[in-house]
Amino acid sequence: MNEINVAFVGNPNCGKTTLFNAYTGARLKVANWPGVTVEKKEGRMKYHSNSYKLVDLPGTYSLTCYTMEEKLTRQYLLDGDADIIVDVADASSLERNLYLTLQLIELGKPVVLALNMMDIVEQRGMEIDLHRLPEMLGIPVVPVSARKKRGLDILMHAVAHHYDKPAVPKEHHHPVGAHIHQHHDEYVMVYSDDIEDKIDIVISMLEKKYRDINNVRWYAIKLLEHDREIMERYPIDLSGIADESLESEIINQKYDFISEIISEVLVNKERKSAATDRADRILTNRYFGVPVFFLIMALVFFLTFTIGDWIKGFFEGWIEAFSNATGNMLENIGAGEMVISLVTDGIISGVGGVLTFLPNIFILFLALAFLEDSGYMSRVAYVMDGIMGAIGLSGRAFIPMLLGFGCSVPAVMASRALEDPQDRRRTILATPFMSCSARLPVYVLFSDMFFGKYAMIAAYSMYVIGVITAVAVLFVLSKTGKKTENDLLIELPEYKTPSKRTIAIYVWEKISDYLQKAGTTIFIASVILWFLLNFNTNGLTHDMGTSFAAYVGRFFAPVLSPAGLGYWQIGVALFSGIAAKEVVVSSMGVLYGISNVAAPEGMSMLSSILNDSGFTAINAYSMMLFCLLYVPCVATIAAIKRESGSFKFTLTAVLMQLGIAWVVSTLFYQVAIHII
Repeated sequence: MNEINVAFVGNPNCGKTTLFNAYTGARLKVANWPGVTVEKKEGRMKYHSNSYKLVDLPGTYSLTCYTMEEKLTRQYLLDGDADIIVDVADASSLERNLYLTLQLIELGKPVVLALNMMDIVEQRGMEIDLHRLPEMLGIPVVPVSARKKRGLDILMHAVAHHYDKPAVPKEHHHPVGAHIHQHHDEYVMVYSDDIEDKIDIVISMLEKKYRDINNVRWYAIKLLEHDREIMERYPIDLSGIADESLESEIINQKYDFISEIISEVLVNKERKSAATDRADRILTNRYFGVPVFFLIMALVFFLTFTIGDWIKGFFEGWIEAFSNATGNMLENIGAGEMVISLVTDGIISGVGGVLTFLPNIFILFLALAFLEDSGYMSRVAYVMDGIMGAIGLSGRAFIPMLLGFGCSVPAVMASRALEDPQDRRRTILATPFMSCSARLPVYVLFSDMFFGKYAMIAAYSMYVIGVITAVAVLFVLSKTGKKTENDLLIELPEYKTPSKRTIAIYVWEKISDYLQKAGTTIFIASVILWFLLNFNTNGLTHDMGTSFAAYVGRFFAPVLSPAGLGYWQIGVALFSGIAAKEVVVSSMGVLYGISNVAAPEGMSMLSSILNDSGFTAINAYSMMLFCLLYVPCVATIAAIKRESGSFKFTLTAVLMQLGIAWVVSTLFYQVAIHII
């Protein structure tokens, strides 16, 4: 038989993507905060004799669209591709989730309600009447736990048996009115007599003028709500019917029905999670929230350095041993000096130097995954709402910036969650200033070499400066453009014990991306850099000072000199870092001929060479600042171009970052050398 299309729809943070992953085996990013699914994802599965295409749609609170994700979700449902909708609802917040449920039922498509997070309902001592709820909604209701993979078979069984059966109303919430049709026999959600009469009139007008509409009642309701997109697509004269929008009345009557449902199906509703409330008194406190956030991030970097550096010692030994063994093997088989140099000084020195920092990266992502899945990260957006509001944005704009701690590419893409195009562009400009994981090897290398016991503080300061710079950029942009009113509407989920599987998927994806980058971008960059360092117009050269790379570095040196970075080797390393920020580290190893630059011996050798050339701790900190703020990697630049749709805007973003990096590092260096 034909493939059955199943659309997974739900509020942000309801566990929808976790449920999708459980069925398809996909490893989509899952986090306990909204704005994670920024585009629809597809997966396939078989259940008994049927084949299913599952579509994970971005989270939405209603089918009234504001953000790009909400528009994508509604458009997919209206296009008619979905055979059945699985409405994933957070059972612990049933009242809020049912508003979307009623809107989905009104679409006229078959709907199955999946009550997720039933374990939280039980922990609170609440109970849901699973017999009465489907009676009042007219659709199947299945309790599930996506995290613990409970109820999945029953849910798919319901999908298999109801994909061609729309909602069957069994209950109504007000007396039958004198309508043209017996609406209580046709629809689950029935409005007051006055609104139902208006709906009937609009339906009649639509049927005469537009014969291609499938679910004419839903469109009639949207027209009465003065939905801009629907009014443009199906314009009709509403004079005398709905001169003003009836959206508020329709919403209120939906919530009246929801209140009736809740009063009949939910027992012990008043009981809440005391632990979450107690934690939020501190973590979301008006005065303590921001300092606590920075303290938590400081703890993350303490762990990243202490535990990460301890594990890193094993990696350093393995890579050094591998480099020596490879060199000896090549000599034994009679390989030429050039080949040995390419493999050991180019490839192993470049790629190995970056791989050494894998333990630090692992600890960082492990900590971030724990914070995300526990429910804390969504609080940060709430805590930052006051600061962001002062610069014309809501705390929601801080969510893409938080994602930037991992990688700037998905962070830039997450700006889609902002409904105002101007706010999206401002956020895109500010997001790359957040320290992505690719910059961490640079911080670890230079801070360990030049700051000793204060290495962690020096590295952590880069993250603080990145946040401050991003906020400062947004503040300046708010003065140059119109200031929009932005009220933050964001769910603060229950704190929960992070899922081992979710954390494992998140960390593995990040580590595998890092390894893939080491095997592709950094490998290629290391090989190219080796050739540029060993060849000039006359061919092979043993003097790097006369190589192609030296010519490139000397071109940038005068510009970088005021920032204390006027060394051709530094110019080459920074230029190569545009490919990927980790390449700055691998370049330092290749440039100075150090096979394992991240090992204690390698760092000692590099720091001695740099010190002999006058490169001190002040220069090192200026270097870290420049790496923090200058041009983002090629992948991020491509993401900015894709999200903005403008080459001019992308070029502006690149030049702005480059200018800010030069100004900040120059100011620091010039002030520092005159004070210290």
